[in-house]
Amino acid sequence: MELGTKKRLTRIFNPETNRTILVPMDHGMTILAPQGIVNIRKAVDDMHEGGANAVIMHKGLIRASGLEEANAELGLIMHITASTEFSPNGNTKVLTGSVEEAIRLGADAVSVHLNLGDANERIMLENAGKIADDCNRWGMPLLMMLYGRGGLIRDSFAVDVVAQCARVGAELGADIVKVSYTGSPESFERVTACCCCPVVIAGGERINSTRKLLQMVWESLQAGGAGLSIGRNVFDHPRRIALMKALNAMVHHNATVDEGLEIVGED
Repeated sequence: MELGTKKRLTRIFNPETNRTILVPMDHGMTILAPQGIVNIRKAVDDMHEGGANAVIMHKGLIRASGLEEANAELGLIMHITASTEFSPNGNTKVLTGSVEEAIRLGADAVSVHLNLGDANERIMLENAGKIADDCNRWGMPLLMMLYGRGGLIRDSFAVDVVAQCARVGAELGADIVKVSYTGSPESFERVTACCCCPVVIAGGERINSTRKLLQMVWESLQAGGAGLSIGRNVFDHPRRIALMKALNAMVHHNATVDEGLEIVGED
């Protein structure tokens, strides 16, 4: 690993725990922006106050986010692939930025999204390989978000599917892999065991219970997960700063689910 990559990763990972809390805010590209990130500056302020390690966003939002001011110490990951819900090929993610552009904008890492099983999977694999090479050249950390969607995949949360997604990310050269949670510590341990880089969990669709969300996070950590990358279930939460503080306590201080709920102010 290049020295630049190592140094930039310290902006994303807590060096004492080797874990991270990432908050993706890239949703407005794919769908109508959720209410929690309509005001991107306020969202970034709140996530920083709660103790997030880094946020993820497309290049156009970086200047509007206030990251160069009060939130300068918050890590920034620039997302450089995209699609929209209007596309007939919405699962095919195309490149919308570059590693060099991310460096110019002050990012600490870049992220790409791949949907394995899509008819255009080959395009996403090829692009991811090129971006990994660019990241090595520039000393830039690379986060890969991988999901099994389309093709022969019947269950995108099946452990074998998620484990292969994680392994593909590692084999392509990712420094961090983001995948779905498989539903239990035992099954998710199979995912982390076959991946030779840190694995963080996605939040997915809205979860209607704070306890369920915290339980998912706690279980993933017990299974060797390196943290989380959760968006809507955090920034759309009615007590999002308190929730972020609870997640920080769990990820970086080994708090239990009940202790996390107490921080949020729920039973």
